[in-house]
Amino acid sequence: MDISIVIPLYNEDESLPELHDWIKRVMEANNYSYEIIFIDDGSTDRSWKVIESLKQRNNCVHGIKFRRNYGKSAGLNVGFEATQGDIVLTMDADLQDSPDEIPVLYKRMKEEKLDIISGWKKKRYDPITKTIPTKLFNWATRKMSGINNLHDFNCGLKAYRSAVVKNIEVYGEMHRYIPVIAKWAGFKKIEEQVVEHRARKYGVTKFGLSRFVNGFLDLLSIFFVGKFQKRPMHFFGTIGTLSFLSGFLISIYIIGEKLFRIYKGIHMGRDVTDQPLFYIALVMTIIGTQLFLTGFLAEMVGRNSPERNHYKIEDKL
Repeated sequence: MDISIVIPLYNEDESLPELHDWIKRVMEANNYSYEIIFIDDGSTDRSWKVIESLKQRNNCVHGIKFRRNYGKSAGLNVGFEATQGDIVLTMDADLQDSPDEIPVLYKRMKEEKLDIISGWKKKRYDPITKTIPTKLFNWATRKMSGINNLHDFNCGLKAYRSAVVKNIEVYGEMHRYIPVIAKWAGFKKIEEQVVEHRARKYGVTKFGLSRFVNGFLDLLSIFFVGKFQKRPMHFFGTIGTLSFLSGFLISIYIIGEKLFRIYKGIHMGRDVTDQPLFYIALVMTIIGTQLFLTGFLAEMVGRNSPERNHYKIEDKL
């Protein structure tokens, strides 16, 4: 199969027939073998009924319905597991992504042998309350991930090599950072394609302002897990050791100074326990010890985990 198209959706019954017909025209015009996988994320409207009717008209349509709303990341993860195509594309169900972009994406994936092409909606039809935070998050993601050639990490229109989607796990709100997850999994041929962003034709957006807070927290989570999943002691142990040694050396200095003054018969000054610096040193010592123990326990858990030696293997002979 040439192409699998994964479309997560929530209450998009009005746009689904038009989106399906548009995709079908593009696929038939280019003679692609394909499948369309609709992931109904617990819709409360007629979305599933529409998907059932589309299935009756087109055997290339498949549908997966969640019992309740889990979020876009869950829909993508389940959709990725179900794909059979050599190239996997994702797009939103609200008609803001154009299926006419598919042939260009497919051609680039094949000719350039890329792992991912991420769409860039250079000209957007979103309010300023969405575009400014989006630019900020894209900037932060570039800096933290090192993927400096992407301008729009959150664009729903993306193309993947099948091996990529079969070797990554998407959860929480991490659909925004799939290129980052893929990079940590060893897929580094990531490029960008300017795509058309269309104004929403039906319904309203399903994402509120909370997505920005959740997105930032997920970015930190991806960064930490990707870098220190196999060696948590390197993170906690380093910070803990530095904190402990700093507190210990400050304490030694304060006590040593006190003993020196007693030995020389100099005016005693304040007691050790009357100095704020002593309590700062004490807190640093305690926190350092706790961080070191956290790293140690994380290593123990990791070494006893059934996934401790689970690594991504690209090929076998």
